[in-house]
Amino acid sequence: QVQLVESGGGLVQPGGTRKLSCVASGFNFKSYAVGWYRQDTGKERELIAARSSGGLTVYAESVKDRFTIFRDNAKNTLELHMDSLKPEDTAVYYCCAVLIWSRIWSGPYDYAGQGTQVTVSS
Repeated sequence: QVQLVESGGGLVQPGGTRKLSCVASGFNFKSYAVGWYRQDTGKERELIAARSSGGLTVYAESVKDRFTIFRDNAKNTLELHMDSLKPEDTAVYYCCAVLIWSRIWSGPYDYAGQGTQVTVSS
C-alpha cells in the first residue's frame, strides 16, 4: 500500500521557521521525483519545491531563498525547511511523487499525501 504521510505543520509567527517531514512507503521512492505543493482555500495548487531522482532541484519564485527541500533515499523521507515565513505562506502543504519529471510542476502526480496545515500568523 502506497503512503505519503506528512507531519510538522502548525501555527508559526511571521518571520519564523518550520520543518515539514514526509515519510513514504509502498513504492520505489528513489526512482521518483518528489516535491511539495501547497494549496490555500480558494487558491490554486502551487508546486513550491521538488527534487528529481537524479538530484535536480527546483523552487517556485515565491519561496526561493527561504525554503529548502531535502530527500533521503535511504530513509524514504522528504523534508521542507521553511525560513522567514510570511502570512501568505499559510496553506495546506502536501508531499507528492511522480515518475516522470516533466509532470512535477503541474501534475498529475502518481502519489500525494493528505497534507499538513501551516498557518503563519501573529
